[in-house]
Amino acid sequence: MAVEKKINLKSKFLRYLPLILLYFSVLNEFDIDVANLNFLSFNLPFIIIFYWSLKDPDHIGTGLIFISGICNDVTLGYPIGLSSFIYLSIVVFARYLRNITLRPNIYKDSIVFLIAILFANSVNASILSFIFSIEIIFFEILVNITITFFLYFLFARMFKYLTPVSY
Repeated sequence: MAVEKKINLKSKFLRYLPLILLYFSVLNEFDIDVANLNFLSFNLPFIIIFYWSLKDPDHIGTGLIFISGICNDVTLGYPIGLSSFIYLSIVVFARYLRNITLRPNIYKDSIVFLIAILFANSVNASILSFIFSIEIIFFEILVNITITFFLYFLFARMFKYLTPVSY
């Protein structure tokens, strides 16, 4: 009986791990900078949202992704709804890839992920600079996109190892 509870608790923890990581990264401003390293920045929420929307869309629902975007806006001081729009656009890319893919491949996934984060960051920068007149440093965005893209491979492997799912 105790073994079953332990296994059940572990499976529930693994089930909610992506959601916990998403909210942890959003509420700790982890998508902006890693402390004390000026040029190391990446978007962990982008990786989590894309991966889980692609592999198992029921793991993290779009409503929870929307709410995490609102939390990100509040944490960063952005206009409310901007991050939610960006996060949901990443979900659209992942779901589109999921619908058209016959044979899943990490390299095809990563190319679409790169297109998704390029789109998301360009829309985010455009809205922040043109509509809200917030100064944007494009070099930092380029570094962020590059590091996020390369870290996708690492996190995809870790997520696949932690909770094996297939589509």
